[in-house]
Amino acid sequence: HPDPTVPKNLEALIKRVKATGARVGLAYDGDADRLGAVDSNGDIIWGDKLMILFSRALLKNNPGAAILGEVKCSQTLYDDIAKHGGKPIVWKTGHSLIKTKMKETGALLAGEMSGHLFFKDRYFGYDDALYAGMRLLEILAASPEDADEVFDALPKSVSTPEIKVQVAEGEQYSFIEKFVAQARFEGARISTIDGIRADWSDGWGLVRASNTTPVLV
Repeated sequence: HPDPTVPKNLEALIKRVKATGARVGLAYDGDADRLGAVDSNGDIIWGDKLMILFSRALLKNNPGAAILGEVKCSQTLYDDIAKHGGKPIVWKTGHSLIKTKMKETGALLAGEMSGHLFFKDRYFGYDDALYAGMRLLEILAASPEDADEVFDALPKSVSTPEIKVQVAEGEQYSFIEKFVAQARFEGARISTIDGIRADWSDGWGLVRASNTTPVLV
């Protein structure tokens, strides 16, 4: 399955980028609604990092705009949106849920870690990865800095890969229900928008039920 968030699926692209000396490599899933990207070193630029680039560019022309992320995106995204004068909104994972919330809030941009990126600014508000790829190239082309410098300027953070725990069909929902009711995280800011997310000053953690398969994410 050509999922651009699975590092193994990007190995051929990374090899090609290095062999040709390209500044950036773009990867699409089978129906081209998800974008993956790698820099010239072959490092993967995850969805929330792409969102930081997109939101900075968008906020220059649309100060104060609402920008939507989901619970799996790092706090660095939401902090960066606020720092650049935008209105960050955290919402549930799932592209239909995101599209509905965009209409409700008037958000000009939304994105998920999975690579679904939604532009309402100069576009129609749905997840077209070919269009998102062109917006990325536009940002890189307009920058006086080299592409590597643009990517290097993004916030640095450390995270685990997405961990998926297989459960019996339907059990992911009952587990989350019990976990939300019983779990305690000292000193954390708790969000139960989608599963349970605990934010501390120096990091965060999340567990949620997948919308599509019997797994805990």
